Amino acid sequence: MLLESLGFVGGALVTCSLIPQVLRVFKLRSAHEISLLFTILLLLGVVFWLAYGLAFGLAPVILWNAASIALIVGLLYAKLKYGR
Repeated sequence: MLLESLGFVGGALVTCSLIPQVLRVFKLRSAHEISLLFTILLLLGVVFWLAYGLAFGLAPVILWNAASIALIVGLLYAKLKYGR
């Protein structure tokens, strides 16, 4: 239970670290400083982590990577819309 708690807390911190960036990009309507390659690679990496979590039934990995995917997709959308 303690180890699973570490996963939930760690996942929450990493996922929540995306929130200020996503909010900033939408507030400023500017994503010039965000790398498209970074965003795509991050999204792919998190999708693979989600698949790993699903394969092994790891609740913290599933929860926080699914949430991260939503945030990263928002960031990717903003990059494509405001990044030019």
